[in-house]
Amino acid sequence: MLELVEVQSGYGNKLAIKGISLEVKEGEIITLIGANGAGKSTTLMTICGVTPCRSGKILFQDREIQGLPADEIVRLGICQVPEGRHIFPQLTVKENLDMGAFLRTDREGVKRDMDYIFTLFPILAERRYQDGGNLSGGEQQMLAMSRALMARPRMLLLDEPSMGLAPLVIRQIFEIIRQINEESNTTIFLVEQNANQALHIADRGYVMENGRITLAGAAGELLDNKDIQKAYLGI
Repeated sequence: MLELVEVQSGYGNKLAIKGISLEVKEGEIITLIGANGAGKSTTLMTICGVTPCRSGKILFQDREIQGLPADEIVRLGICQVPEGRHIFPQLTVKENLDMGAFLRTDREGVKRDMDYIFTLFPILAERRYQDGGNLSGGEQQMLAMSRALMARPRMLLLDEPSMGLAPLVIRQIFEIIRQINEESNTTIFLVEQNANQALHIADRGYVMENGRITLAGAAGELLDNKDIQKAYLGI
């Protein structure tokens, strides 16, 4: 569904990702793990067209998308939940969700999807007329994910969804990620420093160090890898 071939990207004179190649198959949950500054977020931003791809190819459903404007990439079916959530704090929960569906014209479909969101996140249903900025960190993460889902993406990119959240909320967020994948067959590309949680819900994983992919495999294999356990799982 998604393939990166020798992709390079960065900022100014610095390359943040240095010729990476990876693939995501339809219906999978893929996770990209690594230390802070490894290039994980830049990878997602490059896929989305926010950070320009300097060389290599990015193919989505066999179509090259590097160089396309970000809004066109969203129209093709890729939507990102950025690190730090970046909801609209002065808009209500419902207005944030409406913004997620901005490119859609199927009003009945939008209504059905919003109803589904409120089933998935009952707390958002209770707070639908409350300003997003007044939500807790966990609720804002739920809202950011929900806003992206309102675009009805074929692939959902999640950047550090557990950042700054309490352990109980983190478990809830990861269970909902799994539920979204199973119920709607949405393909998920998950970037996460919480390697343990990420690998427990993923089908496959990639390890990134200093802008390069250094290891790849089934999630279970990575969980059992002694080097991964030492570097990322605290074992």
